[in-house]
Amino acid sequence: MPTPRPLHRLPRLALGATLTAWLLALAACGSSPPFQLYRLPSAPPGAAAAPAPAPAATDAVWLVSSVRLPDYLDRDALLWPSGATGLRALPGQRWAEPLRDAVPRVLRADLARLRGTDKVWAAPLPAGLRAQRVLRVEVQTLEVSADVRQFDLVARWWLADPDGRTPALVRQFEHHLPLKDAEVDTLVAAHRQALWALAQEIVRTADQP
Repeated sequence: MPTPRPLHRLPRLALGATLTAWLLALAACGSSPPFQLYRLPSAPPGAAAAPAPAPAATDAVWLVSSVRLPDYLDRDALLWPSGATGLRALPGQRWAEPLRDAVPRVLRADLARLRGTDKVWAAPLPAGLRAQRVLRVEVQTLEVSADVRQFDLVARWWLADPDGRTPALVRQFEHHLPLKDAEVDTLVAAHRQALWALAQEIVRTADQP
């Protein structure tokens, strides 16, 4: 087999063609298909038309210490059912912010809207402020049902006295929202509506006299 000639010994035309092919290959390797990015809106659904929430029944300061999501949601892709138990990533569709960050942020903001911005905090607390209750949330399901008819949220939450003087309040919450179509915007809106429903349920249950 003949030994390849070094680039500096190739004829000028051949050298130009070689460099062009090399640059095109680099461009192809560095390029990626375009993605449409989606975010969870900060405002709750229908907030502009909804009346202001009633003030909380207690003045206890809450510390939202953790909001856990299942590992399968720790990805940038939007997911859609595939068969009875499968999930597939929607091609070309991505979350602009990972759900592991977006869900806690949105849920804390919703709780603050419902209880008052000075009553719900994340760590670290401001100097001189002490939490009377610590809230933990574990999201177990956040997805479209296998029959593609509804969006399901299942979550477990508990509100505890940090000093352990009173028993923790522990609840399981399920929310099932019918889907009007299979559009991506509908899927994103369903995520947001489900989280708003969870915040409302937590406040309604925990702050009742």
